[in-house]
Amino acid sequence: MIALEPRWRFVEADEAQVEQLRRMLGIHPALCRILAQRGVHTFEEAKRFFRPSLTDLHSPFELRDMERAVGRLVSALERGERILLYGDYDVDGTTGVALLYAFLSRLHPHLDYYLPDREREGYGVSLAGIEYAHRTGASLLIAIDCGIQAHEPIAMANERGIEVIVCDHHLPEGTLPPAHAVLDPLRPDCSYPNKHLSGCGIAFKLAQGLALAQGMPAEELEDLLDFVALSTCCDLVPLVGENRILTHFGLIRIERQPRTGVWALLQKSRCTTPLKVRDVVFGLGPLLNAAGRMGDARQAVRLLLATERRSALEQAARLVIQNRKRQQIERAATAAAVRQLSSRKHFKSAKSIVLLDPALPKGIVGIVASRLVERFHRPTVVLTQSGEMAVGSGRSVPGFDLHAALKQCQPLFTSFGGHAFAAGLQLPAAHVSAFAERFEEIVRASLPTEAEQPEIALCSELKLADITPAFWRTLKQFAPFGPGNMTPIFWARGVRDTGQSRVLHAGHVQLSVQQECGPAFSGIGFDLAECFEKVRHQPFDLAFSLQEDTFQGTTTLQLRVRALRPTENNQAESTQAP
Repeated sequence: MIALEPRWRFVEADEAQVEQLRRMLGIHPALCRILAQRGVHTFEEAKRFFRPSLTDLHSPFELRDMERAVGRLVSALERGERILLYGDYDVDGTTGVALLYAFLSRLHPHLDYYLPDREREGYGVSLAGIEYAHRTGASLLIAIDCGIQAHEPIAMANERGIEVIVCDHHLPEGTLPPAHAVLDPLRPDCSYPNKHLSGCGIAFKLAQGLALAQGMPAEELEDLLDFVALSTCCDLVPLVGENRILTHFGLIRIERQPRTGVWALLQKSRCTTPLKVRDVVFGLGPLLNAAGRMGDARQAVRLLLATERRSALEQAARLVIQNRKRQQIERAATAAAVRQLSSRKHFKSAKSIVLLDPALPKGIVGIVASRLVERFHRPTVVLTQSGEMAVGSGRSVPGFDLHAALKQCQPLFTSFGGHAFAAGLQLPAAHVSAFAERFEEIVRASLPTEAEQPEIALCSELKLADITPAFWRTLKQFAPFGPGNMTPIFWARGVRDTGQSRVLHAGHVQLSVQQECGPAFSGIGFDLAECFEKVRHQPFDLAFSLQEDTFQGTTTLQLRVRALRPTENNQAESTQAP
């Protein structure tokens, strides 16, 4: 394993704005600094940030083609047409299908859904899916979390008398597909303010548009927000603005009034309340994804739409078993990938990773790519082989646009798509070697120097004595935390071990630290035992976030230590906040 020491970066803020917020809000300057760094500058902006409201959602009709989509959907309902909901096989696609099915089933009996088989059909709207729509008599197909590049399948649908509404959030390439309506905030002619809705989020906007057109009260949409929260968290879209509002209320819905299928997932995942974004990403999401990765993605939709508790628990239990199998395969595949990479002659000097393993199941290539990025911190593409074609997924590092890099390799591909941090691609297996060389050239030429090393972005210096119950109550209101609104990481200088710290198994450390003569704080540092041993007998700096820890019914506040270093190196790099 190649261990890279993180670079400490202090995120700047306009100190005049920080002081202005402190006077207006009367909260700790560190909290005001975080607000300023996140674009909150006025009292009204702070009020909207701390008190999210569904009334602040954008009108769905700001999405290009929404009027056409709603008009076509109203026509289908009035004529009693058969509607097929077509979704991708991951959490975003399955929740989007479940959302529209749950909503439209209140208004319309002629509904069906289809999710492609990952191994046989691959990603996106497939020709097999169009054949299914034609065979079952569907005259309207709604593609969710896919479709923006499905030119041939949508043209085939049109030939069969099937009109298509696309609800996608991926980048279009070239011309738009020949659909009746294309709802995608990333299409060049769309001025919708939120460019980062999840695919399920687009489906929600379609439901919202239909509800407005039909004169339905907004409250009738609130029970759909759990689907949107699941997709927004698991698809790792920015949790700012509209996305933060949708996730805030969706998580509350899951906690207080979970639908039967989500309740069963909570039981089997053992997630506790209050539910956090990371609980969804690492607890609920993998179970829903296991359906499409290890079997039939329709299992996830059936569970999300379940109404009977016993059946839902049985379905959730099956997903738990599938996910455990996925984890075993993933661990073995990642270990094999590391061995393969370590044997490469020039691996240490390479800036990127392209790895082909014909034995890899398609369902885990993206996960293996993510694990390799975590381990080696390089833009990574992992491929498996199906006949003469190589199919795979790429993952990036902060500061490097993977989609832009792959676009420069486009002549080598039969297809590709995605965004700056993740992408999918397909190419002839004979082109993999040429692609690896070209990708390395692009990364070497365009990867910023600072992106070659993982970094810790420090929001503010904070004295341990300032961590009070009032400070923590206010900090919790910054949630939900995720991309674009990450958990704040603080910097404490010159702390000392109280003598009660201890190294745990697997390289972790349970810390007990004190700053000057202030109170002692406990904390946990994962994989930091070796670093701690180097500094335990001297003053050192902590990079940490705050979290609650519940043990035997008692909840305490503790430090989640991200990094530590000797105090004499206490000048974090100061860089203007992005």
